[in-house]
Amino acid sequence: MSDENLQPVFQIQRVYLKDLSLEQPNSPAIFLEQEAPGIEVSVDVGSEKLADGIYEATVTVTVTAKIGEKVAFLVEGKQAGIFEARNIPEDQLEPLLGIGCPNIVYPYLRSNVADAITRAGFPPIHLSEINFEAFYAQRLALAAEQDSATADAPATIQ
Repeated sequence: MSDENLQPVFQIQRVYLKDLSLEQPNSPAIFLEQEAPGIEVSVDVGSEKLADGIYEATVTVTVTAKIGEKVAFLVEGKQAGIFEARNIPEDQLEPLLGIGCPNIVYPYLRSNVADAITRAGFPPIHLSEINFEAFYAQRLALAAEQDSATADAPATIQ
């Protein structure tokens, strides 16, 4: 039986919290501040092949809250999932790992980050929904831009 006759398989094997860290470098004094903190959020996604047809997809979020130049807290969380993806056409596998899998694990990460911030003594921060399709397209465009810049750069001879 050839691979062409096999049905595509996509299954969640496990979703888990891979890493979570919290820093409060200016506590307890920061709790006495009256000003609301400014919030910065950064997001990254990744994937790795673990075995034949088995992949780990991750979403990492860093939330930094500052009052003026003082850091109130910094939370970094990495949520991961193990997925079985077999008989998926090669041109569809990367979008599946870069869009579909992050859509599955991100809600868990949002909950874990909000919980960590609340347990640290701060009001919860509810992270916005993310359009991982647009995020994936931006990453592809940025990679293409960097590739063309590298190709256009003059070669150096040593």
